[in-house]
Formats: sequence, structure tokens, C-alpha cells
Amino acid sequence: MERPPLRLDAAGERLRLLHVHAHPDDESSKGAATTARYVAEGVEVVVATCTGGERGSILNPAMDRPDVLANIAEIRRAEMDRAREILGIEQVWLGFVDSGLPEGDPLPPLPPGCFALTDLEVEVGRLVEVIRRFRPQVMTTYDENGGYPHPDHIRCHQVSVAAYDAAADPEAYPEAGEPWQVAKLYYQFGFHRQKFVALNHAMIEAGLESPYAERLASWKPDPEHEKRVTTRVECADYFAVRDQALIAHATQIDPEGPWFSVPLEIHQRAWPTEDFQLVRSTVETTLPEDDLFAGIPVASGRELD
Repeated sequence: MERPPLRLDAAGERLRLLHVHAHPDDESSKGAATTARYVAEGVEVVVATCTGGERGSILNPAMDRPDVLANIAEIRRAEMDRAREILGIEQVWLGFVDSGLPEGDPLPPLPPGCFALTDLEVEVGRLVEVIRRFRPQVMTTYDENGGYPHPDHIRCHQVSVAAYDAAADPEAYPEAGEPWQVAKLYYQFGFHRQKFVALNHAMIEAGLESPYAERLASWKPDPEHEKRVTTRVECADYFAVRDQALIAHATQIDPEGPWFSVPLEIHQRAWPTEDFQLVRSTVETTLPEDDLFAGIPVASGRELD
């Protein structure tokens, strides 16, 4: 694959992208192929990880061992390091503690001191510091439901949106550095019905058993939800990098599990994009988009077609 020219802003500096995620592994399961594409194009990418994933379950049977459970925080940090190297990104820990996913009826209370219960102002301040230091043009996070209703994902949304606003406010968190206006804010939009319908059809057409048939049978169409997608980034050439980063999170990803139930070439053909919703922008852009940096002023002659 021929390496594209560097993506540079109007000042001749590399474009910068900040992803905000709740746990280690989220950066690999949500938008990782887009990340890998932009890294290949010379974009600087930083992932801010809100928690250490300390209360995450062991989702790979091969890693469900007492020694892993006893050292889960350390192991998940090492997994994040491997995924970071595979994706070619920088990564920072915001330093909060995983809230866990409460289960039961009624749901048990969240543990004291966890991310979802920590003072929002403290959490926002830490992310504001990252934004002002890195100065991204583009930032991504989760929607108001967290992508799915995990308390840490919902809190990640709340922190991200508040920090997007506060980072540009000279009166907010003056100790966190010089104000910086992020030009565009996106929500990750990886799990939507239209995508799974396409993958389901492609599997059946290839004569393979689809892992999505049962799920789709009870998943009612929601046209308003689908309309939220504004931006589809072509990144099929980087799905293999995404898969490698996922496998690096060995406690969370079973290589024989559902993440890899659709063959790579079928996924590349049936749904070659990763999808996002543009929710804030200080620059003019035309929807739909195919680039998170659409509308960002760039160095003359250096923006990719």
C-alpha cells in the first residue's frame, strides 16, 4: 500500500486527533481502523483512557485464571501498551477507577470512589489538561447513552462534552494551560442496525451462518437513530490492524469469539467504513462527510483527495 502524503494543518503541523475512551480495549473495539488509517496518513493520535479497567470481567476463557484475576489492573495496562504500539498512537491514563457493570434486579449501588461517582469537575479538569496540552483539531467520544449503558461509558460522554466546552474557556481551569478550541466533536457510532443488516446479508450470501440473525430478528428499525450518522470513514484496508489491536487485549477478547465471526474479506466488502456523528463544529463542512478532518484548514496542496 502506497503511503499517502502527510496530513498537515494550515500552520504546516501534523493534524491531531484525540479519542476519549472509558476503558483499555475501547480504543481497539471502537474506531480503531479509522485510527490506523489516520496514523498512516501522518496524523498524531492520542487516546485518553478514563479508567484502568480494574473491574472488567475476564471475557476470554483462556485468560480466566486466578493469577490473571489477582493482577488484572497490571495486566490490562500491559495489554493497552501492546495495543498502543500496534495502532501507532500515544495514550494517557486519566487515572480514575473502573465502576464495573452492575448486574441484578434491583441493581446494586456503584462502588465508592469509582469513575461514575467521582466529582465531575475533577474529571473534566484532567481531560481539559490533556486537550490543552495536545491541541487536537478533532475529538471523539460516546453518545449520551455511552454507546451502550455502562456507567463508565455514560460518564465518559459527560466528561468529554464538558471538557470540550471548558477547554476553550479562558476562565475555566486556568491552571490546566492555555485555552484551546477543538474544532470538531464526534460521537463514535459503531453499533447500528444498518451495519449489522449488511453484514448479516453478506454472510448469508457467502453461504455462511450469520452470527447476527437472532439479534436482528428482535432489533426494530429506528430510522431516526440511523440518521445520526453523518460521517463514514473508509478504512477497510486497516481492519486487520484493528483486529491485531483487539487481540492484544487478551483478557477481553477471545480470538475464537464473536468479534471475529465475520471473515475479514466479507467485512471489508460489506461495510468498509467506520461511522461517526458530528455533534459540534466550529468550521464549515458539508454533510455527509467521509473524513473527520473535513473543513479543517490545511496546508495548501497537502490534503488528501
